[in-house]
Amino acid sequence: MEVNKDESLRCIELAKKLIADGNRGRAEKFLSKAERLYPSQTAQELLSKLHSMNGDAGQRNDTDDNDARRRRNRSGSPQHRKRSSSRNRSREPTAQSGSHSDHEGVSYTEDQLITVKRIRKCKDYYEILGVNKECSENDLKKSYRKLALQNHPDKNKAPGATEAFKAIGNAFAVLSDPDKRSRYDKYGLEESQPATRRRTFNDGDYEYNFSRGFEGDISAEELFNMFFGGGFPSANVHRYNNRRHHHARHQQQQQTPQQQSTETMSVLIQLMPILLLVCLTLVSSYFAGDPVYSLHRAGKYTYERKTLNIGVLYYVKDGFSKDYNTLAAVKQVEQQVESDYIDTLRNNCYKERNYKENLLWRARSFGDAKMYEKAKSTQLPNCDKLNQLYRT
Repeated sequence: MEVNKDESLRCIELAKKLIADGNRGRAEKFLSKAERLYPSQTAQELLSKLHSMNGDAGQRNDTDDNDARRRRNRSGSPQHRKRSSSRNRSREPTAQSGSHSDHEGVSYTEDQLITVKRIRKCKDYYEILGVNKECSENDLKKSYRKLALQNHPDKNKAPGATEAFKAIGNAFAVLSDPDKRSRYDKYGLEESQPATRRRTFNDGDYEYNFSRGFEGDISAEELFNMFFGGGFPSANVHRYNNRRHHHARHQQQQQTPQQQSTETMSVLIQLMPILLLVCLTLVSSYFAGDPVYSLHRAGKYTYERKTLNIGVLYYVKDGFSKDYNTLAAVKQVEQQVESDYIDTLRNNCYKERNYKENLLWRARSFGDAKMYEKAKSTQLPNCDKLNQLYRT
């Protein structure tokens, strides 16, 4: 409430000056605002005084309007009406004192314009938020809440409101971070990019680049949404963010052709081992032919044969007799068949023995007699075939 009280007193002082200047309309607006912010006896008395003054002036204005209406009725010439309408249009800005509009017809108040100009002329973050260097975190939040609501681009349409809103958000983002605030206090005035002034095109004022290289990690709109849980729509500030991202993409696109070719070459060099390995695999698979035989009937291997030594069944393709038409060639193939057959039996026998031993171990561990009998009766067909081959 202390912030509202100070703002109410400021509005009352502005209203007094406007009353002295004869601008009762704007004075009444400031007094009403003061009443809403922090009700006081002073504001009520001034409002009552203004209402009484406006009542007397309204009677005189009604009389003057009636006289002017009668004169317009007596004078019906088109030229006279044209001159009267021109004079009335020339008086309209005076009737709307305190309200401005730009070339696009967007209206804003003089108070909003003054606030924007003040922020854009500030020289450091503390001055933007209106706090001193010894302020607490609560003071920062209180000041940011007030200024952010006043200067959000969707509420304040004055020229430069978007830049002022960004400056407020950036100031709070830096000063609310203990590390950044400490570095800003220590090196801010000695940064290699000191605060500089630049002249604006809208008027003769100066605005300052106060950041000195210290900027927040998030945008002003993101900070506002985090602080107020959404708040206003973010159309205006998102346009700024889009411009910023577009500028980053434009910088990436400005790389010279030599830099781009260098990057492409480095990528190709890094991928070269992988590409070479893939090529070798494809070439070897292309030139590698089908196996001569198979231990199982499948696909092309449909012709059954048996080895002469131990009688192992194997299967070959059509045309085997043409390719291996000598006894020595067939004997060499059958030796390879028997060797593969024995290796298969050994692997399967090893698996069968492991399974039986594990089953016996579990039966002894749990004391399960049924499991023990099942383990003892487990057959080992591949081991039996292997033993039979060794006996022969």
